[in-house]
Amino acid sequence: QVQLVESGGGLVQAGGSLRLSCVASGITFSSQGIGWYRQAPGKQREVVATISRGGSTYLADYVKGRFTISRDDVKRTVYLQMNSLKPADTAVYYCHVYVNWRDYWGQGTQVTVSS
Repeated sequence: QVQLVESGGGLVQAGGSLRLSCVASGITFSSQGIGWYRQAPGKQREVVATISRGGSTYLADYVKGRFTISRDDVKRTVYLQMNSLKPADTAVYYCHVYVNWRDYWGQGTQVTVSS
């Protein structure tokens, strides 16, 4: 059974930093690309960053230069380091993997950035 568990969210002031973690189970972790998405109230879910099984990364334009994504295959964990946070980054952040023609999502972790 595929399971994704996010952690690391919280309340932070603008300009602050947070590191999100996503621990995966039920998959061959080292063979999978993993993504971080976010959804703000009243808005559609959007991609934030992805990392391939080989470590290639993609960052959305609105987080480039501020966020980084990385993975630790031994710990079966993907990280999202978020620096210079803005109130516009306030959202629930979700971990995602596509396995066997299905989308899997974690339960999400709330990130709130105060001005």
